[in-house]
Amino acid sequence: MKNLLAGFKEFIMRGNVVDLAVGIVIGGAFTAVVTGLLDGIINPLIAAIFGQPDISQVLSFEINGSLFSVGVFLNAVLNFLIVAAALYFIVVAPLNHLAERRARGQEEEPEPLAQDTVLLQEIRDLLAAQSGAGRSQY
Repeated sequence: MKNLLAGFKEFIMRGNVVDLAVGIVIGGAFTAVVTGLLDGIINPLIAAIFGQPDISQVLSFEINGSLFSVGVFLNAVLNFLIVAAALYFIVVAPLNHLAERRARGQEEEPEPLAQDTVLLQEIRDLLAAQSGAGRSQY
């Protein structure tokens, strides 16, 4: 039982699970922001243009008892574009900019050379110094 609890604790403390939980909570909060944007700005603007509170009833027609509503599709597309744009400009773009600034400030240091490579370089430098000094004597 103790191993089972330890395994569960390890699973929960893994970065992916914590990130997912934070993402779900932030997604819920972000939904309220987008809903406020739609209800407070976009839908009144649509009502002013089309005379209806949203575009779900726009371009509706009936053929043989079947109701077709292009407005429902347009409303879904508009909602998707608003959510995608808000996520991009509020979350993705600032995080990309921050990651880019961090990457510019940090350069990866080269891996240290192996000891045998360092020794060979020292021998090369000594031989080059000796051959250069020997040539000047003649």
